[in-house]
Amino acid sequence: MPVSRKPMMAVTAVVLLLMGYIVYGSVARVQAECEVCVEFNGGRRCVKGAGATPDEAKQGAQTAACGVLANGMDETIRCQNTRPVQATCSS
Repeated sequence: MPVSRKPMMAVTAVVLLLMGYIVYGSVARVQAECEVCVEFNGGRRCVKGAGATPDEAKQGAQTAACGVLANGMDETIRCQNTRPVQATCSS
């Protein structure tokens, strides 16, 4: 049984519109960017983060840096509670 092209094209159009909306919505919220440098367990890691606010961008960058520097949940929590050695933000 052959499949009609009209329903398939309509489904494809809806999927593309939905994907465009998701991408636009996630990019439109980025209003601040920060670079955060964290020293933990004898290592140092500098990472850039982005978010709707400078605090959100800093937190995201620190979480990413700690993901590399810490081993296990306890160390990750301690690393995320460590004050960054450097934090530079722009809006």
